[in-house]
Amino acid sequence: MNLLATFRIAVRALRRNTLRTLLTMLGIIIGVGAVIAMVSIGNGAKAQMESRVASLGQNVIQVFSGSVSRGGFRGGFGSSGTLTREDYESLRREISGVNGASPEVRNFSQLAYGNQNLNSQVMGVGADYMEIRSWPLASGANFTENDVRNANKVALIGKTTADTLFGDSDPVGQVLRIKSAPFAIVGLLSAKGTSMMGSDQDDVVLVPYTSAMRRLSGDTTFRSIMVQAADKDTIPQVQQQIIDLLRQRHRIVDGREDDFMVRTQQEISDFATDSAKIMTYLLAAVASVSLIVGGIGIMNIMLVSVTERTREIGLRMAVGARGRDILMQFLIEAVTLSLVGGLIGILLGWGGAQLVSRNLGWSTLVSLESIMTAFVFSAAIGVFFGFYPARKAAQLDPIDALRYE
Repeated sequence: MNLLATFRIAVRALRRNTLRTLLTMLGIIIGVGAVIAMVSIGNGAKAQMESRVASLGQNVIQVFSGSVSRGGFRGGFGSSGTLTREDYESLRREISGVNGASPEVRNFSQLAYGNQNLNSQVMGVGADYMEIRSWPLASGANFTENDVRNANKVALIGKTTADTLFGDSDPVGQVLRIKSAPFAIVGLLSAKGTSMMGSDQDDVVLVPYTSAMRRLSGDTTFRSIMVQAADKDTIPQVQQQIIDLLRQRHRIVDGREDDFMVRTQQEISDFATDSAKIMTYLLAAVASVSLIVGGIGIMNIMLVSVTERTREIGLRMAVGARGRDILMQFLIEAVTLSLVGGLIGILLGWGGAQLVSRNLGWSTLVSLESIMTAFVFSAAIGVFFGFYPARKAAQLDPIDALRYE
């Protein structure tokens, strides 16, 4: 018997009990749909996290200051200011393969303009910061190295902060009071979106780090410094140069723990996306249970079908059908159930992912890889759970089958 004829016989057998066939496929439909939807949610979260890390800029290396211990509790890196202005100047002067560097001085301050006021993040940065972050200006211009050297009271304002304080009017050229100090706004930042920690990057005011340290925060050290390598290939060399230079400057001998931490953009990305990966695997594992349940349902129904069609099997064997023909017929029935259910499940999962994205605002990403994996897995379910009933049918004795009532 050829494969096409066997397939036609299998389809006719499934159509004889349409309702039972549909109910049998339901487990596979739900399982595949759940896997597609859950994996797409996890992939969407991972892609969103990667895009937020990419918003840091290109070829970025982050240098964080050391940790501090108080009352028996140890803070994380950045909790103690161990990076000095001299460290920053040495990084710019002595490290090769660097396009730019900028320190970061972070604090929250009261902002005021007219009768509007707002508590927002004020960051002291260098003139290279905008280029490192790949952060263009919507209007105005960046402050200069001269502004940094002279601690001039100039500022760049984020989109969210500008909308809150100035509404629809152009903030460039206006004077913004930060604490009690007047700062002239020289540029409006383009919208950047949320950070990898979920905070609004556009709710910010950027000022020269010298102005922030002298006029706002009173800090004398930095919590972090951003360095941009010339290209992706030089990142490991630049990272090692930074470590060697800071260990030398901080007089850290061999065997002693560093009082700073250097992380590349790839390391930050891997750290940020680990949780998204774990969530994706967990969701896929939970949803896969439905596929296993669906496969057990197929095995159960196929065993019932073999019992119901025992005389038919005996008659076919009596007129010349071989055991492998019977095996192939029932195996094709099981695979057809799982494949059709898998195709419907793929459409259901894709639709479910779109509904979640539209109604809940979650980022989802239905990848071709997840679709192909779900399709192949559903076919494997049909083969695995359909083989035993098919083998049982193929091993029936023709005489006993014809006598079966």
